[in-house]
Amino acid sequence: MIMAVSFTRYGRLYYLDPGEHSPKVGDKVLVPTDSGPEVAECVWAPQYTSEDIDGLPVCAGIAGEEHLTRDETNKRRRAEARSVSKRLIKRHTLPMKVVGIDYLDQDNVYTVYFSAPHRVDFRALVRDLARNLRARVELRQIGPRDEARLQGGIGPCGRDLCCATFLKDFEPVSVRMAKDQELPVNPLRIAGACGRLMCCLKYEHPLYQEFRATAPRVGASVDTPQGAGTVVGHNVPSDSVVVRLNDGGRRCSCSRASVCGPRKAHDAAYGGEPGDEV
Repeated sequence: MIMAVSFTRYGRLYYLDPGEHSPKVGDKVLVPTDSGPEVAECVWAPQYTSEDIDGLPVCAGIAGEEHLTRDETNKRRRAEARSVSKRLIKRHTLPMKVVGIDYLDQDNVYTVYFSAPHRVDFRALVRDLARNLRARVELRQIGPRDEARLQGGIGPCGRDLCCATFLKDFEPVSVRMAKDQELPVNPLRIAGACGRLMCCLKYEHPLYQEFRATAPRVGASVDTPQGAGTVVGHNVPSDSVVVRLNDGGRRCSCSRASVCGPRKAHDAAYGGEPGDEV
């Protein structure tokens, strides 16, 4: 059994083993963390899965009234800390932007995540924050990708940001990947909300590499179910190639398998019929 929870609405999903509990979508549940059980909302109800899920944290149960009260108190303290941090940053005239606040009530520790164009001397700011919040305060500078992950938002595709929902680690992304996917090498077209190259260029790149390794190249002569022609384009997401037929110059879209030499040889030997997409 597996279930998914989120600590913030439309935030990243965390997967749990429901154990003996059966929460419904929208129920508040307890998630084990290093600082004790924290309240999260059930996004996916427990369901069976055929995959090996050993090692997942086990749901600590349904959140009670005392847990919900503690969670609301912590949210209020984080909101207060954000307001105080912005006010003191403005007073100290530091080039900083508050991105997120964490609070551990057991240790009475605030962690302030901020972004800045360069390294900042915030020693005086930390002292003022600790005095105003009456707690220990830690400041951590983060990069643009982590800033986008914490703030969330909508990507160029119209969906929630990958980094704020399911993407766990940031992997290196290069302009070469955009070229291999025939995307315009224009920063405004291939950059995400963080201003860096879109992460999806990385995890879609193997699909394009595999396609190009087996599909006929542009300009190659091929036989299709519609007749002989020349490859004039590729459509990787649909696993097809665009062919200009020799008879009349009409264009058709054919599946990669229908124009792939090894597949056609296999079908000829064993009596298969290659499929086509027109």
